[in-house]
Amino acid sequence: MKHPLLLPLLLLGTVAAFRLENHAPHLDSRDTQADLSQDLEGSGVPEGELALNEEKIQSEEEQVEASGYQNDFDDEKALQLNPSALDTNFQCPRTEDTVEIVGSPGCKTCRYILVTIPHIFTVAQHTCRNCYRGNLVSVHNFATNYNLQCMTSTLNQGQVWIGGYISGWNHYRCFFWSDGSCWNYTNWAAGQPNSQAGSCVTLCTRGGQWQMASCNRPLPYICSV
Repeated sequence: MKHPLLLPLLLLGTVAAFRLENHAPHLDSRDTQADLSQDLEGSGVPEGELALNEEKIQSEEEQVEASGYQNDFDDEKALQLNPSALDTNFQCPRTEDTVEIVGSPGCKTCRYILVTIPHIFTVAQHTCRNCYRGNLVSVHNFATNYNLQCMTSTLNQGQVWIGGYISGWNHYRCFFWSDGSCWNYTNWAAGQPNSQAGSCVTLCTRGGQWQMASCNRPLPYICSV
């Protein structure tokens, strides 16, 4: 015996399924695409601008890194230059351009000469060696550092060369004194040593703390003789 209601029920089910399918949302519908566009606009930063910002940040980081490498390279070249070839008219400093101190706390026989005429680090070391038979000063204790700071406090310049420098590449860089003595004392200023600033060590005439500077920067300097 056939059921007379079976066929109408099947037809109703098919129609209902068809209506549900037509009203179901699709990701490729125009309404949905409009909603997605509004979400991107609501973020406040267009997608293209985000990509440009990322490229700009990466470019700036690469420039900073490249600048640091260039400073290291320039300073290494400066330290290796023959200073006598930098100035064929080289002359030792005049007496009026120097200040001499004999003896200091803890070192009665020490003798220091402050040269007030600015020179780059290599020429300063050359002058100390060839004019005074010494070297740029090395500092091994607080008393000496304080004495040198007092010696330079009347200068108009904010920094003077002492004999410290950093040499080597990447993770194999170490500090040295130009006279070859042991690196056993430091008096760094806040944020120092900063090798991005240079590879040679200066003493601040106000406070006596140390900072890194480019070896090609002309500064007054202190010889230990």
